[in-house]
Amino acid sequence: MTRVAQVVIPAEKQVEVALTYVYGIGPKTAQLILEEAKISPITRVKDLTAAEEQKINEIVSAKYLVEGNLQRVVTGNIKRLKDVGAYRGLRHKAGLPTRGQRTRTNARTRKGRAIAVGGAQPKAASKT
Repeated sequence: MTRVAQVVIPAEKQVEVALTYVYGIGPKTAQLILEEAKISPITRVKDLTAAEEQKINEIVSAKYLVEGNLQRVVTGNIKRLKDVGAYRGLRHKAGLPTRGQRTRTNARTRKGRAIAVGGAQPKAASKT
C-alpha cells in the first residue's frame, strides 16, 4: 500500500499512471516528478523501494499543490469570481458552462437533465 500525498495509489500500475490518481497530478507532472526522482516511468508501484517512495513524496510535497490544498485554492478562486460579480462567477452561480461553450444544445453535464416544456409538440389529429 503506497501513499503519495495521503492518497493510496494502485500497486499494480506503472508509477507514471498511478501518480495521476492524485488530484493535481496529470500525466505531464507525473513525468516531471519521475525524471527528477530518477525513477523509470514503467516501473510498477509494487516494485518501488522505500527510498524511491520517500523521494517521490518529498518532491510532491515540496513543489506541487495537490489534493485538499489545491481544491481549497480552486474553490477560493471560484468564490472570489462570484463575490466580485464577474461574468465567469455568474456562470458558476447559474450552473452553466463558463468557457464560452454553446448551451442551446449540449451542455447537459453542467445544466442537468433536460426538462420537457409542456405543449411544445403539436397534437396529433384525432378521428371523429
